[in-house]
Amino acid sequence: MQLVLVRHALPQRSETSADPALAELGVEQSLRVPGAVARFPISRVVSSSQLRAVQTAQPLADRLGLTVEPDERVTEYDRDFGGYVPIESAKIEFRDAFDRIKAGHLPEQVDEQAFRSRVLAGVADIVSAAAHTDTVALFAHGGVVNILLQDILQTPKVLGFPIDYCSVTRVLFSRSGARSVSSVNETEHVWDLLPRNRQSTESS
Repeated sequence: MQLVLVRHALPQRSETSADPALAELGVEQSLRVPGAVARFPISRVVSSSQLRAVQTAQPLADRLGLTVEPDERVTEYDRDFGGYVPIESAKIEFRDAFDRIKAGHLPEQVDEQAFRSRVLAGVADIVSAAAHTDTVALFAHGGVVNILLQDILQTPKVLGFPIDYCSVTRVLFSRSGARSVSSVNETEHVWDLLPRNRQSTESS
């Protein structure tokens, strides 16, 4: 079966909740997802139970006439934090934490093994429930996608891959149990809506 992992779109900043809704730009990003995965015969739409992932999944579910199925096991490592700061702001305001993440490490307060265990258990159940010909879309988070990639590829760092807003990463699971990574961080469909590209365009 094929697992199509989509990172959530850009959320709002929140000083009080780790579960904010999408920002206006994030809503625009999410509307690009159905077209980006239209070539795949998606039979199920699963999402992290965090609002930013559910809202990103909704346009695809609506297009396909499916229901978004939330799963709390594939929520992000920050789900119990006291707020949410998009990485673009964290780069300026929380430089030490930003540098740690960019170096491939989870924040110090995160229990890495617990996070890894719940994510991989959630993914395993999604895969085991699918027929071998199914394609399932999973809307989740950069940390979640990285945990799965590290487990398959045995890369040294937990956060070894840049995973952009609404990017698509595809993983294939064979009936023998073999896993292979087909693509990582496909962003062509939202390239012009990624904050770093918008900033470079506006400054040029």
